[in-house]
Amino acid sequence: MSNARYNARSLAGVAFGTLGLVALMAAAAPAQAKVLAKVNGVEITDDDLKIAMEDLGPGIPRQLEGKARDSYIIDFLIDEQLVVQKAQADKLAETPEFARKMAYLRDKALMETLLGNVAKTAATDAAIKATYDEAAKNQKPETEFHAHHILVPTEEEAKKALARVKGGEDFSKVAGEVSKDPGSKGGDLGWFTKDRMVPEFGEAASKMKPGDISEPVKTQFGWHIIKLDETRPKTFPPMDQVKEQVARYVVQKAQSELVMKLREGAKIERTDQPADAAKGGAAPAPAAKPEEKKK
Repeated sequence: MSNARYNARSLAGVAFGTLGLVALMAAAAPAQAKVLAKVNGVEITDDDLKIAMEDLGPGIPRQLEGKARDSYIIDFLIDEQLVVQKAQADKLAETPEFARKMAYLRDKALMETLLGNVAKTAATDAAIKATYDEAAKNQKPETEFHAHHILVPTEEEAKKALARVKGGEDFSKVAGEVSKDPGSKGGDLGWFTKDRMVPEFGEAASKMKPGDISEPVKTQFGWHIIKLDETRPKTFPPMDQVKEQVARYVVQKAQSELVMKLREGAKIERTDQPADAAKGGAAPAPAAKPEEKKK
């Protein structure tokens, strides 16, 4: 990197850098910004609060809401400003390491801003509906099964459990007493498709009829006794259940396509790989297709 480019990036980085953002925004805050706190004379405004809330996101404790949430973030901004002022007093903003970090953070912020604009443009109601309709149209006919099971470590224990059920004992009662599967209350597995189970289990269940009870079935988890309760055609989930998931897919797809287009029009040179491997750079991960919401 040339000195001129480095200095330009450094100055821009300091101007737009994240670590000094609170102080700079406080100094340039518009008249209508509400002052929430002052730290050695530096104002923290409601604009700062909004930006910090967006930045911290998942890091904010979930149980905090409303004023408690705001108070938590204001405390964070106060602590941040205290540390920023100490760093400025120590002249850390003048170091090459800080300038490099600011240049990186500025570039990252620009990237996130552009991708955020792409997201806003892409995730229209029309685009979401079109993607949903296409996924629903392409769903292949499939059967769902509702079953109970008993899981035990050995074949001998499975045979004993099967004998009890065939002798007239309630399947759920036996499962509750001997099954080693803590995730299924009374052995109830709910609704599932064949491919969601380990092969041996799915294969056995798919050959049964409602009301059937299987012979012991061995899988990697142990020995199962399966009771098939009922079957039904698998239906595509309604739009309101998967809208957010479809929207994420639409956004990821649009962002991925933008990056791919930019790569195609760019001259990318890498020195960490052989020329053939570096050509065009690595493609971004494709957007995952919308998955159906589990029932």
